[in-house]
Amino acid sequence: MSGDSDTKLGPVRVWALAAGGMVGGGIYIALGVVIAVAAQWAWLSFVISGVIAVISAWSYARLSNKYGKSGGAFEFLEDMDRRKLAGSLSWLLIVGYTLTISVYAYAFGHYVAYALAGGEWMIRALAILIGFGLIGLNLLGVGKMTSVEVVIVTGNLAILVVLAVWGLSQWDGLQLVSGIEPRAPWASIVGAAAIFVSYEGFQLLTYEYDQIANPQKTFVPVLVSSAIFVVFVYVAVALGATMLAGALTVVEQKEIALSVAAKNAAGTAGLVAMTIAAAFATAAAINSTLYSTAKLAERIANDGMLPSWFDHENRFGVPDRPVVLIGIMATFLAIIGSLSSLVEAASLVFLVTFMVVNIIAWREMDDWRWIPAIAVVLSFIVGLVLIARLAVNAPVPLALLAALSVFVFVARPMILARVHTEGGE
Repeated sequence: MSGDSDTKLGPVRVWALAAGGMVGGGIYIALGVVIAVAAQWAWLSFVISGVIAVISAWSYARLSNKYGKSGGAFEFLEDMDRRKLAGSLSWLLIVGYTLTISVYAYAFGHYVAYALAGGEWMIRALAILIGFGLIGLNLLGVGKMTSVEVVIVTGNLAILVVLAVWGLSQWDGLQLVSGIEPRAPWASIVGAAAIFVSYEGFQLLTYEYDQIANPQKTFVPVLVSSAIFVVFVYVAVALGATMLAGALTVVEQKEIALSVAAKNAAGTAGLVAMTIAAAFATAAAINSTLYSTAKLAERIANDGMLPSWFDHENRFGVPDRPVVLIGIMATFLAIIGSLSSLVEAASLVFLVTFMVVNIIAWREMDDWRWIPAIAVVLSFIVGLVLIARLAVNAPVPLALLAALSVFVFVARPMILARVHTEGGE
């Protein structure tokens, strides 16, 4: 790790980084997607997915304390002597994080271009600029700047809370279905299925476990409380922004829904504030996710579960090859993908990961096993709904994910047997 993150992370910084990892890009791109399918029940969608996320945060933190190592789900499975499953899940996670980075780059391009009155070419140019710019910063060894990230998180959360409170103060229930067809309550499950990418950021802290001060005492309450806080923020923003912009506008302009709401609330000043918040939040999220994903790739390559090509650092101690490869792939997806497809595909990856980790917690914990069991059941139900939705509305991304899953779980061992790795499975 580089820069100011060489020192141990105290509970306040861990809390801020966990909350920021979730809010960093999630709400900026998920709100329009979830309102499109859940309408007036969008707030409940955030609650349902939030319950799973909070329990998953609890399971991640408890298991990290149990095994006492950085590495998240990969390390949990390794210590259970499930190396093949650990390798397969880690490959899938890298795909999920790559999709997430692409979503953040997509959001950055749209929010900044909207403020500058730019069109499609500017959106693509900005996505390329932020993608390649942060690849460069990571290669120079500034991929993890926790003090800067904490400042960005604080400012971002403050602007979102102000927007939410402003909107809620002008409550008009009709705005929740203004211009769109009302939905039945069960639509909230469909909405929940599409937004797990909005909650995945806390996972990154499990990769930094060995950098956390006194984790046995602080990690569980800090990680869980940050996830609970984010659920409340998401619900408040979902309702408040809809009050300010109206449901139809949020759906039709889902790529920039919060900027539209802020502009309606405070004119140019609101637009500028929200654009700055969105730009810095998504850029910081790209930066930290790219760095953590590259470190994960290096870690599993060092264990022989990725080709040894990935286990390489430049003179700044940065895993340069994973940074470049993951960054380029994510940038490419950001300029060719659609928002809903990217969000829902990434959500499916993280939903599967949450389910796996909660199954591990249910098996390995000596007490409170009923808590992860609830998340497993909810994840299974929501997962079936998401797969059904993708099959109807986005069959190509679903087919690609299915093919990739088969590749990861079936072809991966055969590939590793034929290329140079640091050790066998």
